[in-house]
Amino acid sequence: MNKFQQENKFLFYAKAKIMMKHLYFLLILGGCGFTPMFAGQNTDIYVPVISGINGIELRNALNTKFGGQKESNAPYKLTVTLNEPQTKYKALEPTGAATWQEIRLSASYVLTHNDETISTGTEVASESYTFVRYLVAANASYNNAVANTINVLANKIGTRAIADVSKHEQETK
Repeated sequence: MNKFQQENKFLFYAKAKIMMKHLYFLLILGGCGFTPMFAGQNTDIYVPVISGINGIELRNALNTKFGGQKESNAPYKLTVTLNEPQTKYKALEPTGAATWQEIRLSASYVLTHNDETISTGTEVASESYTFVRYLVAANASYNNAVANTINVLANKIGTRAIADVSKHEQETK
């Protein structure tokens, strides 16, 4: 067995051990009646088109979080404005070449119920990525960082929207 195979075998067993610990933890929590907040909730929130390629990805991720795409006549509407990604150099070589960069995305949102504003906010997410001199690898690394950052934004905005909808429904009962 070569060194690469040994490292892969070690990583496999390490990951399996971590997964087992998480499974035991979830079983213990499930046994005491714990259920995750907003688990399995199908929230009736319509997300209008968000401009740009990254906007399409963010909208798809939000719709997934809300249980699928809703019709435009849904009682709740989440309007999101996604800013362009900002890139920042993080690690510089003595020659001045960058080896790490950070991608930062911010999005502001407005959640309404029948044209009444329930909540507004701005969320920011960022991720660092390796910047190499090979164009294809650098682009792949950048695109992966953007996709990960969009998922983080979707989780942040989606969780806030679900909580605000739940709070609004409790207050109007």
